[in-house]
Amino acid sequence: MGYKICRIPGDDAGHDVMKAAMIVMDALNLDIEWIDADAGWCMWEAKGNTVPPETWKALESTDACFFGAITSKPGVKGFKSAILQIRQRLDLYANMRPSKSIPSVPMNYRDDLDMVVFRENTEGLYSAVEARPMPKELIGILPNLERFADEDDVAISCRVFSRKGCERIIRSAFEFTDREGRKKITGVHKANVIRQTDGMFLEIFRKVAKEYPNIETNEENVDATAMWLIKNPQSYDVLVTTNMFGDIISDEASQLVGGLGFGASANLGKNYGVFEPNHGSAPKYAGMFKLNPTAQILAGRLMLQWLGENEAADKIWNAVEKLYADPKTPKTYDCKGTANSMEVAEAIAKLL
Repeated sequence: MGYKICRIPGDDAGHDVMKAAMIVMDALNLDIEWIDADAGWCMWEAKGNTVPPETWKALESTDACFFGAITSKPGVKGFKSAILQIRQRLDLYANMRPSKSIPSVPMNYRDDLDMVVFRENTEGLYSAVEARPMPKELIGILPNLERFADEDDVAISCRVFSRKGCERIIRSAFEFTDREGRKKITGVHKANVIRQTDGMFLEIFRKVAKEYPNIETNEENVDATAMWLIKNPQSYDVLVTTNMFGDIISDEASQLVGGLGFGASANLGKNYGVFEPNHGSAPKYAGMFKLNPTAQILAGRLMLQWLGENEAADKIWNAVEKLYADPKTPKTYDCKGTANSMEVAEAIAKLL
């Protein structure tokens, strides 16, 4: 079966790891037609729009998207993150980020870690419902802010939760856990302080959990999770949480298995998926092919799994494991090696 895949390299070193990952993807000899498009800071500079119309057309006419790394520019007026726009417009509500140990990776915390973070992907503090200065109609609703009524001293970012948004990410996590034969889900929240939004999230977590009596559940405050991920990470199996909390703890989980050079994620909706590395575009390394391409390659693996090409996906994982098990194979600087992105990708391709 053939596929049409939208390929977006992003910005800066995103182009480097995408070129490297394509060495591996091409070596699999799958029937894929690649549709090239652009998004990110490069498009903001060129067109004043991080996701131009032709990119939306490419996304909407393909089966999935293989996405690189983009540059973010805080404080630029009118700038909107490309990946946030894509997640929200295509309703890619589930962000799945696995973190599994690869033996012999120098930065591994332990060799027995195998956890998956399910992060709500379209709501929460990343909903882009913000204002500065604070709207005058909020005066009187928010305590102790009357003295700032006519000054640009208060900025507001709204944490927006919906029952639908909470339930579908929680249900996605339970369905995945049940389907994959995993045993435990941890619901991560801060309902003891953020009582309305996280309170609703926790309420729905408990409700859905009753439908899966075979799955062990646990509830944790996010600050406790951040601590226990360091102290006892092997106790985690699947975690489900809100947008910003998931962004933070999934990066922590990536570091436990080697760093962001090994972190990949799947942005999933009902009928479309965008697959990307967790790391940024590292502008200072643009064109140097210095970054570890493994995260981008593992994003390709997640894409193949989602497309049902499980044999090809397994080949990628097995080749990556073989590369890091052999001290003589090329490694990038983060793994105490001297190889560049392309050399690592070529070595993985040979091991397929």
